[in-house]
Amino acid sequence: MTIPKEVKFIISQLKKKGFEAYVVGGCVRDFLRGVEPQDWDVATNAKPVEIGKIFLRSFADNKFGTVTVLTGSKNPKLKEIEITSYRIDEKYTDKRHPDKISWAKTIEKDLARRDFTVNALAILPRWNLGKLKVVDFFGGQEDLKNKIIRAVGNPEDRFNEDALRLMRAVRFATTLNFGVDEAKASSPPCARLRLAWVIEEKTAKAIKKNSPWLQAISKERIRDELMKIIMAEKATEGTELLRKLGLLKYIIPELEEGYQVTQNKHHIYDCYEHCLRSLDYAVKRNFNKYVRLAALFHDIGKPRTKRGEGPDATFYGHEIVGARMTAQILQRLRFPRKEIEKIVKLVRYHLFYYNVDEVSESSVRRLVRQVGPENMEELLQVRMADRIGSGVPKAEPYKLRHLKYVIEKVSQDPISVKMLKVSGNEVMEILKIQPGPRVGQILDVLLGYVLSEPKKNDKEFLEKEIKKLGKLSEKKLISLTQKAKKEREKLEMKRDEMTKKKYWVT
Repeated sequence: MTIPKEVKFIISQLKKKGFEAYVVGGCVRDFLRGVEPQDWDVATNAKPVEIGKIFLRSFADNKFGTVTVLTGSKNPKLKEIEITSYRIDEKYTDKRHPDKISWAKTIEKDLARRDFTVNALAILPRWNLGKLKVVDFFGGQEDLKNKIIRAVGNPEDRFNEDALRLMRAVRFATTLNFGVDEAKASSPPCARLRLAWVIEEKTAKAIKKNSPWLQAISKERIRDELMKIIMAEKATEGTELLRKLGLLKYIIPELEEGYQVTQNKHHIYDCYEHCLRSLDYAVKRNFNKYVRLAALFHDIGKPRTKRGEGPDATFYGHEIVGARMTAQILQRLRFPRKEIEKIVKLVRYHLFYYNVDEVSESSVRRLVRQVGPENMEELLQVRMADRIGSGVPKAEPYKLRHLKYVIEKVSQDPISVKMLKVSGNEVMEILKIQPGPRVGQILDVLLGYVLSEPKKNDKEFLEKEIKKLGKLSEKKLISLTQKAKKEREKLEMKRDEMTKKKYWVT
């Protein structure tokens, strides 16, 4: 990997004017790991006004000394590059932003204010030597090598400055690189939690101690960090790490209510672990964020509806209570209204009953209406995640495939005269006749024509055919109608057979 020409240009222009310039932050971490950075940042001892004079195509709209340079690059990741003046942050009253900043004189002072050692690295390009010098005052390279998340300096200070770092530590441990001890792969995920990246002991203790400060952070920022964990490859382990470090109770306390709450004979895991295993399956199948969240929340109402203990314990109405709880959680975390409605529906109807030959097509139609045809595939995915999370061997048994077949069958547009580009009223108007069987017979014959050759569903053609059919005797018209109905039945059977074949059902 090489540093992009756009970044090189910015650094060279700053140096020409006599300023220092370094590549800094997460892009250095990813660059040294051999992972393409999502964005690039530069730090310099030039002040914002001086940066603006060097780069005329730039703007500064914050009080933290950051100037954004517009590069004109075709690469979306390089269209804008942020340049930040060396600074020192002073006192964080709101546990998120510094009350005051002052300009620092050295790169070391600037890096000292950053969150974790692996993010406190800088690169000093030496173009004339064809080399890159890594600047590391806090052991970040060693932590990068050993996959350790460690706070810069005193972890208490770092988390008191910005409480969102409590979640960011978990997010980095979850997303940078993850591994599971294969020898323990058959153990419950809660027991086998082992990260390729780990949070250093003092840093972890400081997270636990300061976890209540997470309540000072805006719900939108918490939501964004949570979703980065949920969308990660190891979202299950990330969620469990939030619980272990005492953070989950300040994000989704309702989920933690299920911890060690036993279920009944239909489940081998407690409520919390069942939800985590359901999420794990959704992640492995690369299901979207709606399904992942619904899989995590689908049984969140069980602890509040549990009656009795042991194999015969019941959870009547947990899907209704869970849907209400899910709505409250997502509203609290400031999710968009449409996303909330969708996820709540998936939780509310995840417990739908279906047995082949027991449930009628009308009840399936009702389910499709309640959930919405656009959400049916995701509902079935939640059901599959629920099954695997319960410890059963198959996510998609025969009856679930059969349900998919019935859903598609009842969702298909019916083969009827409504498909025609003419109506019964137009038949009566053209032939000057009153309502009666003859109108329906003519429409049936026209439908037969269109089913044989779809291009005939043309208004001008159909109007001409109506005039011709209007001249036929009743006997001839009935004969053509019967023939058309047989063709329609054959087509319906063929379509049904193709749908059955698609889902491997009989």
